[in-house]
Amino acid sequence: MSDSHEAWHPSAAYLYVLHLDGPALAWEYLRRHPDYCRDWWCHHRRPTSAAALRWGLLGLENPDLDARDAHPAWCPEPAGVVQFHPDLTPTPGAVPCDLWRMAGHKHLFHDGQHLALTTWAPGCWWHFALAPTLGHGMPCVHAVHDGDPEPPPVAGDLAAWSCSQARPSRAVLLELHTLQALDGTLAGATLREVAEALCGPAAVAADWHADSALRARVRRMAQRGTVLMRGGYRRLLQHVPIAQGRLHRPAKRP
Repeated sequence: MSDSHEAWHPSAAYLYVLHLDGPALAWEYLRRHPDYCRDWWCHHRRPTSAAALRWGLLGLENPDLDARDAHPAWCPEPAGVVQFHPDLTPTPGAVPCDLWRMAGHKHLFHDGQHLALTTWAPGCWWHFALAPTLGHGMPCVHAVHDGDPEPPPVAGDLAAWSCSQARPSRAVLLELHTLQALDGTLAGATLREVAEALCGPAAVAADWHADSALRARVRRMAQRGTVLMRGGYRRLLQHVPIAQGRLHRPAKRP
C-alpha cells in the first residue's frame, strides 16, 4: 500500500469498490493492516500456516494486490459459496459440468483444499467450490451450507444467470468512502483533509466546526475503517442483514 497523498486523495481511484462483494471487501480492509503487511513480507517466501490462520486465511496473499487481482483463500469458507459435486444418481436431463459456459468473468484457482471458481458479472459475484472428483462434462449437483442463500439460477447447460447493473446503494457508497477515509488516516491526513477529499473544499469551508455533522460523519467513517481493518473484516465474510449494518451486534437482553 502506498502512503502518498496521490494514492488516496482521488475518489475515482476507489470506484472499483462499488462492484465488490463481502469477501472482496474483507480483503480490501485486511490488506491495509500494517501487521498483515509485515507478516506478508516476513513469511511469504517461507509461508507458515500459523501466520495465515491468524488472519483467517489458508495462505498469505500479496497486500499490494487489490480485490480485482487478489484471490485470498479464507478459512473458514465465506458464506454463500456454492459447492458442485458429482451427481451420484443422474437422470437423463442431468446438468453437465461445464464451467466455461457460465456467464461473467471467471477466475479458477486452487485454494489449498480444492479448486475454487470466482465469477463476476456487472453487479453480481458468485463463488464456487469444486469437488476433487468432479470432471468436465460429468453430471453435477450444487449445494450450500444451512443458512446460506439460494444458489444462482442454473439453466440446462449451466449457462447461469443475468444480473442487471443497479445504481449503487448507500451501503456500497459507505464502503467506498470508508476505505478512502481509512487510507487517508493511515497516510497521516487530518480529518479535515479527509473531508475535503470526500466532500470537496467548498463543503468543508461552509460546514466544519467542532460540533458540525460533517466532522462527526467523517470521524465515524475513519473509526469504522479502523475497526474493519483490525478484525471487523471477518463479519464481511458472512451474511449480515443490510438493515442492521455490517458492524451490528445484537443487543444484550436482561
